[in-house]
Amino acid sequence: MDLQLIDKQVNEILNGTRDLLQFNQPEHAGVCSAGPLLVGALIVCNNARESLGAGSDAASRQGESPSNWEIDEEQERQLQAWADAKGVWVEHADEWLEAQYGRIIAHGAEAKVYGRTGDIAVIKLRASIYATLGRALEAIALHNYLFPETTMRVVGFTRDGDGLFRIILTQPYISCKRLATKAEIDAMVAVKGFVDNKDGNGVNYISNRLLLEDMHPANVFVEEQSQTPICIDCIVKFVRK
Repeated sequence: MDLQLIDKQVNEILNGTRDLLQFNQPEHAGVCSAGPLLVGALIVCNNARESLGAGSDAASRQGESPSNWEIDEEQERQLQAWADAKGVWVEHADEWLEAQYGRIIAHGAEAKVYGRTGDIAVIKLRASIYATLGRALEAIALHNYLFPETTMRVVGFTRDGDGLFRIILTQPYISCKRLATKAEIDAMVAVKGFVDNKDGNGVNYISNRLLLEDMHPANVFVEEQSQTPICIDCIVKFVRK
């Protein structure tokens, strides 16, 4: 792994002279706002996916692509090595975060949230509920593109006590007046080009390019001062054929 080459590519992406091919130009704003660690992690995961396809066993696959579990395993391996070399791999993150940022204030399927009363930001241990680690990183960039008022910024990586790979990130604290209604969520995402995908759940939306899922009221608050609905978390994926 060439750390200097990855650093060079990160800087080129941040200054706009290089692109990550899976993102269009507007989406690159979401990539960059998540910080250099997300950019570097995306590069590492893209390289890991490519290396599997070009590996010594590729010929034996007879044209088959690597499975998602193979891609995820290789991306985790390479990303942990890169993060360790960069000094952003955190051992025993649960204890460290509680000491630095306060107790757990929320705990869901995807994230543990730490914070103290009066802080302007929270910090999250975010697990991947996506097919691969690379897809989980893409989701952070796409969230930032769609919802810049709750931009996530990656600050490190770790494994929890169960060995689950987690992304450490910060996000602005949102003062919740109440949970958003379905009508308010529909209107909010319609402005961004999404419509209900009619799967019967009422919390999943689709545009020409992206899937937006898990948009239930617990993830979309009406913010106290602006009185507008704000998405703090959701599932975002590219429409893939």
